[in-house]
Formats: sequence, C-alpha cells, structure tokens
Amino acid sequence: MFRGRVLDLNVEHVRFPDGSEGQLEIVRHRGAAAALPVYRAGEWPESAGPAVVLIRQHRHATGGYLWELPAGKLDDGEAPETCAARELEEETGIRAAELRPLSVIWTTPGFTDERIHLFLATGLEQGREALEAHEFIECHVMPLDAALERVRSGEIDDAKTMIALLLAESLIG
Repeated sequence: MFRGRVLDLNVEHVRFPDGSEGQLEIVRHRGAAAALPVYRAGEWPESAGPAVVLIRQHRHATGGYLWELPAGKLDDGEAPETCAARELEEETGIRAAELRPLSVIWTTPGFTDERIHLFLATGLEQGREALEAHEFIECHVMPLDAALERVRSGEIDDAKTMIALLLAESLIG
C-alpha cells in the first residue's frame, strides 16, 4: 500500500494457526540498532559508580521529548554492530572501543516486523557528533543508578532504553 524511506505498509493475506484466513496490515521495517554508552566506575569524574550516556530527543509522534539510547535504522546490508557504532558517534559524539550485544527485541510485534539490536558500549572516547537536520537531541551523562530510578518512576518510558538499562544493571551495576 505504501513504500517509504523508513518503512513499508502492506496488507497481507494470511493463514492463521487454526487454518482460517484473513488480512493483516503489516509495517515492514529493515530493523535498527541502539547502544547504551557506559562509563565504568572511576571513568566519569562526577560519579563514583558506573554512569550512562542518554539522549533527550524530540519525537513528533509522542508529542515531545523522550529519554533514549542513541539509535537508528540499519542501512541496506549494514551489520547491526556497525549501525550502533555509527549512530552512537553521530548522536553523541562518542566512540566505543567495544560493543557487546545485550539483546534483540521486537518493537511492536502486533503490526510490525521491526527488531532492534541492543548493545552495551564501553571504552568510550571522544568522537565527532553529526546530527541530521531533523534530529533535535540533547546529550546527558548520569549515574546508572539515577537512570534506573528514572525507569522505575516512569520518567524513562522508551522501551528499548528501559530494556537496555535493566539488562545492563546486572552486567555493570
């Protein structure tokens, strides 16, 4: 029905597990990758424990700003790790020496095949930020504990960010 630069919308004839048939509207998406940048204890002078880098990004669909991980869609044929590294540097001006896979998640399996590959980024060093014209992003560093409290209070409500922070807690907390 629609082919766009980010997604395609199809109406697909399907056969359900019980043998019945129907039509479903499906959003097809090439996938995305996101990285949670982490300074280990002692690497960020303003935090005794681990600290994370999160962005506040304006999202028109949500009506405002969200706390998020640096993330973006995969380019054609691009490996998820390459995408995560590229988006991390473009959106935060930070490069990571290591990207460790955390998980791969379905974003909204009721109507889309989009999956996001989540990575933990460590060994952080200064890179070069390169925001696109439509990106309105603020970069923030905060203790991991403070970010987790924002998840628990509902201030951080972006699913990929919540999942990455909660998974990272057991790895670096």
